[in-house]
Amino acid sequence: MTQTAPHVNYLKDYQPSAFSIESVYLEFELSPLATRVTNSMQMQRQAKGDLRLDGENLKLISVLLDGEEVIEQCQIDEAGLTLAVAKEKFTLRIVTEIEPQNNTALEGLYRTSDNYCTQCEAEGFRKITYYLDRPDVLSVFTTKVIADKSENRFLLANGNLVDSGDLDNGKHFAVWQDPHKKPCYLFALVAGNLEKVEDTFTTADGREVKLEIFVEPRNIEKCEHAMESLKKSMKWDEERFGLLYDLDIFMIVAVDDFNMGAMENKGLNVFNSKFVLAKPETATDIDYEGIEAVIGHEYFHNWTGNRVTCRDWFQLTLKEGLTVFRDQEFTADMLSSAVKRIEDVRRLRSNQFPEDAGPMSHPIQPQSYIEMNNFYTMTVYEKGAEVVRLYHTLLGETGFQKGMQLYFERHDGQAVTVQDFRNAMADANGVNLEQMHNWYVQSGTPNLEVTRNYDAVTQKLTISCQQSLPNSDDFQPMLMPIGFGLLDKEGEPVTLEPTFESAANVELRSDTHAVLKLTQAQQSFVFEDVPADAVPSLLRGFSAPVKLHFDYSNQELALLAAKDEDSFVRWEAMQTLLLRTVQAKVAALQSCIDYQLPSEVIEVARSLLAAKEIDPALVAMTLSLPELGYIGEQYEVVDVDTIYQAHSWLEAELANHMQGQWLDVYHRCVNDAPYQYDKAQIAERMLKNLALSYLGVLSEHQSLVLKQYQAQHNMTDVLAALKTMLKHQHPRSVEALQSFYERWQDDNLVIDKWFTLQAQTQNDHALQTTQALLQHKDFSLTNPNRVRSLLGVFSRLNLVGFHRADGAGYQMCAEQIMQLDALNPQIAARLLGPFTHWKRYDEKRQQMMRNALQQILDRKGVSKDVYEIASKSLA
Repeated sequence: MTQTAPHVNYLKDYQPSAFSIESVYLEFELSPLATRVTNSMQMQRQAKGDLRLDGENLKLISVLLDGEEVIEQCQIDEAGLTLAVAKEKFTLRIVTEIEPQNNTALEGLYRTSDNYCTQCEAEGFRKITYYLDRPDVLSVFTTKVIADKSENRFLLANGNLVDSGDLDNGKHFAVWQDPHKKPCYLFALVAGNLEKVEDTFTTADGREVKLEIFVEPRNIEKCEHAMESLKKSMKWDEERFGLLYDLDIFMIVAVDDFNMGAMENKGLNVFNSKFVLAKPETATDIDYEGIEAVIGHEYFHNWTGNRVTCRDWFQLTLKEGLTVFRDQEFTADMLSSAVKRIEDVRRLRSNQFPEDAGPMSHPIQPQSYIEMNNFYTMTVYEKGAEVVRLYHTLLGETGFQKGMQLYFERHDGQAVTVQDFRNAMADANGVNLEQMHNWYVQSGTPNLEVTRNYDAVTQKLTISCQQSLPNSDDFQPMLMPIGFGLLDKEGEPVTLEPTFESAANVELRSDTHAVLKLTQAQQSFVFEDVPADAVPSLLRGFSAPVKLHFDYSNQELALLAAKDEDSFVRWEAMQTLLLRTVQAKVAALQSCIDYQLPSEVIEVARSLLAAKEIDPALVAMTLSLPELGYIGEQYEVVDVDTIYQAHSWLEAELANHMQGQWLDVYHRCVNDAPYQYDKAQIAERMLKNLALSYLGVLSEHQSLVLKQYQAQHNMTDVLAALKTMLKHQHPRSVEALQSFYERWQDDNLVIDKWFTLQAQTQNDHALQTTQALLQHKDFSLTNPNRVRSLLGVFSRLNLVGFHRADGAGYQMCAEQIMQLDALNPQIAARLLGPFTHWKRYDEKRQQMMRNALQQILDRKGVSKDVYEIASKSLA
């Protein structure tokens, strides 16, 4: 190996900063290749020691200590600046020069589409100026931006605009002041020739807040949904959490080149344009929902992240897990809570559960890291949100809100820890929540084994639970709420009567729904007056992020899928039936024996399609096949080709057996009304397009698929048709793909979809298609969205192409990752995810994936980002 192991940061080593920064005045003289940054800090000593400031890739011009030049006394290295300072209070003025035009890593200050933009979380501010780049150093920021007026119509920064005007030589300036103390990761600056959409919002206490969204001129007509989403977010946060906005203005800027989805910088949120721009012709229902959710998420950070921030980066889930929970609740309230819950669970199990089971497994509060960017993960975000949801499930809405109120009362304006959040929840409700700590520090997805024992004489049902954690030598039991109910043989709910001994650990939420509070490694709950044939309904609402193991019969699963009062359990029961069917077909194919589709699968599917009283979106989600990746996760060794073959077989069987019903459903859901983003239309489109995907399997319905594509009614329907055409090799799919490109070639976000469609299509020539697209004139390694839409989708979703038996898929992706690492290490590291699961495949594929990882690791100049993931994967 050519790479020396980088420095590892540990939570146990945390020490408060030896200095504080009371205020900072930043002046930027913008220039593409020579931006000058003047940083004046009012500093105060907190403890003994020299002053150590973080800084990377900076040209140092001057360092003044209380007006005296001390640059010669500074010790400079590749990670920062050290200066011996004897004073208790002092002003430090540092002048640096940077090159935004050449910043392809998109961290710090960079140029995109001739506009200036910043991204400072987690540690990007040190690429702008020398500073105490850590989240527990909070300061009041004033920012002056100077730039050429003809090239930079708008000059934006955090807070409120306090001054602006023209200067000599065609330049102008703007001064922004943020009255709220913040860490430097929340700093933002944007400048360029943008257009803006304006609106206002009146807060609950009567203040009028200006709302502005800045976009490139060509995108000005795609901002209406984003603005409505912002106003909905502000109103919802007031009504649900009692939280009001605290500045005179709230700004959003959309940029095409952005490593993340969006960033919650105080008062000036910078967004990936994917999560701002939408109109029916170019954006799908999923896009619309994503925009609403991400705008909500970043706005909600104003309190859960900005006003109360993280003490250190090991506390990241404090702001992200909590804010993801809040944005999930927001979407649930805007659309369908049942559908949203299933969407979140499906995402968690398809993406986070594999992370928990791989070499990069870490708790929601990591205890160490090499590169902090690698821990913006599904675990910290989505599993973190599930842990926050545990508090809500245990305490109820009222108790949870009491905890939130106390949290803000205690910690507004502070940088705090996950323990502070837990203490607020516990103290506000007078309960002991110490056991919740185990969710924060133990990695992996817990297993929940449930068995039942029925005593026909006493009519008592005993539910026995056992929790464990894979590969853990020192497992500490979790505090685990289990949503629970019982159904009789007709599917009617059974009244729950826990015995006296069990009552203390069973919280009845209604006569037929309870929460079992599991606190021990093994624990039993006993219920009285239970009919002999009662079927347990377990983990209702997905009440804990665990893998449930219970020996249901197919008939019991069919009953739950058709009758349970909990939407999640209905979905889960049908998905389990479908999963079992795929697994049985895999076994049959491997043994070269025949296998017939179980009758229960068809019966339940038909009953769900016939039940017009059920939300069509729930029906669509319930009858969608489990994702290939999730199926693979159920095996010790993933048999790529056989799983794909079994999955395709089940799709064809459901299409053939239910052809008439799929046709009826499709025509029932066709709606020629103008596109609207509302619950009813979204649900209709979901079910209609599921029916189309099944019908597309059958050659006799190819004309129907083509007709929907040619109608060009809205992007949701167009993409559904085109995806089906590509998947089943419709005779006019190549023609349709070309016409799609020609129509939308000037719209970056739509062309991202065009790349994605091809990258995810599984067939024998998937790799060749992707290789050809790498050479396409519209592909660029410097644009994160384009990289994700092609390489990210191919490696993560194209099971057949990426895992080709000859290893060519691995080699192609490895070569692209090495090129990308030199440009944008953060995005390169994220592409490594599929390689980290090499142990799950056959010996030949294992060796080829290991070889690819080693090749990446041996590259001269490999980044910290890539080194950390590749080395841990091979360890």
